[in-house]
Amino acid sequence: MIYFIIKGISDVPELQAPIFVLVLLIYLISLVGNMSLLLLVCLDSHLHTPMYFFLANLSIVDMMSPTVTLHKILLTFITGDHTMLYLACMVQLYMFASVTTHELFILTSMSYDRYVAICKPLNYNIIMNFKICLLLVLFCWIFGFTQYASFIWFVSKISCFITKVIDHFCCDLVPIMEIACSDLTILERVSNIQGLFVYILIPFVLILASYICIITTIMKIRSSIGRRKAFYTCSSHLTVIGLLYTTLILQYLIPSKSLGSKKMFSLFNMAVVPMLNPFIYSLKNKDVKAALRRRIGK
Repeated sequence: MIYFIIKGISDVPELQAPIFVLVLLIYLISLVGNMSLLLLVCLDSHLHTPMYFFLANLSIVDMMSPTVTLHKILLTFITGDHTMLYLACMVQLYMFASVTTHELFILTSMSYDRYVAICKPLNYNIIMNFKICLLLVLFCWIFGFTQYASFIWFVSKISCFITKVIDHFCCDLVPIMEIACSDLTILERVSNIQGLFVYILIPFVLILASYICIITTIMKIRSSIGRRKAFYTCSSHLTVIGLLYTTLILQYLIPSKSLGSKKMFSLFNMAVVPMLNPFIYSLKNKDVKAALRRRIGK
């Protein structure tokens, strides 16, 4: 039976317990934070708007991402087993790539929502009706979980590996390609095309275009208070986008000779960012804080 050996975050025995506690704590905070935000959006009628409909879907993705990627660290500490079946590795790679793609497109939908709210406020309820919002979310889910299927098929065709040891804490594309001894020319081309298409050309360009229009509209507002209020409504979304793209760039696009730094960037992307997102939206959003006070009051 084909399997890999997942090396983990660190080889130092003394660090295994602290790493386990840290990862478990991050995972639990991420689950509690995102689940709380999701329930708050579902239960509070004041948050039944397009923006929070997208935010609820983002919370679901932010619960899925650490669940998919961090479980091996926790299981390894409990069982001592570092092995992972080849099929399980492919499933993990597919799931993480899919939820990351879905998250990028949900954030793109949220930027479009902010564009309509600020640039076309009189037509907001007509343009961002429930049917349109539902179609956007369905597209994000379907596209996110279908477009990587062919790519995983190419990865699964790698027939030769130098070693079974993956120097990572999960199955990621780069460490798998590093231990492959097969010809990866086609796989690298497919990876570059999909990365350019999925991560840059569609979501980033659309988000950038939305915010160019938003900033142009805001600068036309005569009142300084009005400008600050408009910028404030976008601040949480911009913070989340900045965090996600920064970690993706550090993880995949900037070369680094240190495997430890790559692992830290991956851990930040897969665990810390999903943990921070609900707090960013809660602490910087008056509607969410008001809804939280109403729920606590009841």
